[in-house]
Amino acid sequence: MKCPYCGHQEDKVIDSRSSHEGDSIRRRRECLKCQRRYTTYEHIEGVSLMVVKKDGRRESFDRKKLLSGIVKSCQKRPVSVEKLEDLVDDIERTLQRSYEKEVLCNDIGELVMKRLGELDQVAYVRFASVYREFKDVNQFMKELKQILAKERSA
Repeated sequence: MKCPYCGHQEDKVIDSRSSHEGDSIRRRRECLKCQRRYTTYEHIEGVSLMVVKKDGRRESFDRKKLLSGIVKSCQKRPVSVEKLEDLVDDIERTLQRSYEKEVLCNDIGELVMKRLGELDQVAYVRFASVYREFKDVNQFMKELKQILAKERSA
């Protein structure tokens, strides 16, 4: 493993933990050269799903791309990286169980929005604004009103 700080290739594992479902391992490592600590995740590599994009193109499911979009939605929000990793683990697991070879990008987007809505409402609205391509403030207001209506009925 290469240290993200100094590039040295030798480290020691400080702590290892299994994820909730047991399909990934989180490891805390310490670089033997600069003594800085960092976290790595090991995931089981399953059969690669193909994502069918809105324009019909197909590309391999990319966990990093999914995590990147979710991280952007959660910027400056009180959501830990560990919670985001768990969220992506859960979404990836759901996709692997529910789809055999291909999944529509819309199905992934809806699943992300559902999970983000449970995690952080501001992150949910941020993600929804990009995913649903909001064109104006009225679309934001409509989404916010739906969130408020759900809270009142709960």
